[in-house]
Amino acid sequence: MLKVGESRPGVYKGKAKGISNGYANGNGHSNGYANGNGHSNGHANGNGYANGGPVESEPEGLSTWWYDAFELAHTMRGLKWKFGQGVHIPPPDRPLERGPFLRATAISFIQNFILLDVLESLVKLFPGVGTPIGGSIFYSQLSVPLRYLVSTLIHVVTGAALLSGFGMVYDLITLFAVGVMDGSPRSWPPVMDNPWISESMHEFWAKRWHQLLRQTFLVFGGYPGRWLGGSMGMVFGTFLASGLFHECAMYSMKRGYDHSATIFFAAQGPVLVLERFWRRATGRRVGGWPGRLWVYFIMFVAAQPMGMSRYSSLFRSLY
Repeated sequence: MLKVGESRPGVYKGKAKGISNGYANGNGHSNGYANGNGHSNGHANGNGYANGGPVESEPEGLSTWWYDAFELAHTMRGLKWKFGQGVHIPPPDRPLERGPFLRATAISFIQNFILLDVLESLVKLFPGVGTPIGGSIFYSQLSVPLRYLVSTLIHVVTGAALLSGFGMVYDLITLFAVGVMDGSPRSWPPVMDNPWISESMHEFWAKRWHQLLRQTFLVFGGYPGRWLGGSMGMVFGTFLASGLFHECAMYSMKRGYDHSATIFFAAQGPVLVLERFWRRATGRRVGGWPGRLWVYFIMFVAAQPMGMSRYSSLFRSLY
């Protein structure tokens, strides 16, 4: 595994000689169809981070291998590494000076912690859903409109809690990396790029959602899919790998398989194909408020069967 510009570990080639380990090639080009979660992408980076510009070198007081291992394992996006070229990295959302960065990150951690606690407590107020035996998010005793209104509310609250959880854990790791290990704030960009404002599913998966598992899904699905079916096979294979990953994660919590996650994520391939057909037919990308409603329909309505599967067994697995 090599950093950008290396010919072998620790040895740079050509113009890269003499450049600190924190600098990348700055090409800003995408790597085929890689996505925000390992899914369909094709966007340039161009954000000033490792794969589109400079990231400062690792701290001098620590062994390079130790800091590299920590950063690689916890950023998971290959910010200074060849495998991460083309991944979208969100722009900075806080000061990049060390002191102000740490203060802003600490505040963000506290905010995410409190928000996650409030949202989790709110979910547990719904009968059955937050109990140790689990339960359905669809209450059959309610009228059909109210039933789906309640299930949608539970689903949205759960999604917001998920985002807060991501932010809380990442903030904590960032505080340790920068505050204790003396890492550069530039090496710890945001984990999300405000997925609430996505105006297409392509934008959601390729840019707004986290990129943490991008390489995992490409290796186990995207690259084999490309070998079998070209760029289209890469898109479908990446999403299939994502679905199986999420399904296996739930299987490890003693709930067995029902493949609701596999079906939902595998269906994202056809969804992106539909968006591509729309662009070819109309000459315009999916976007604007209709595009945002489209994203909300996919994530808050079409994804509810997957959410129901989780709630019916997740709490039973945890207790």
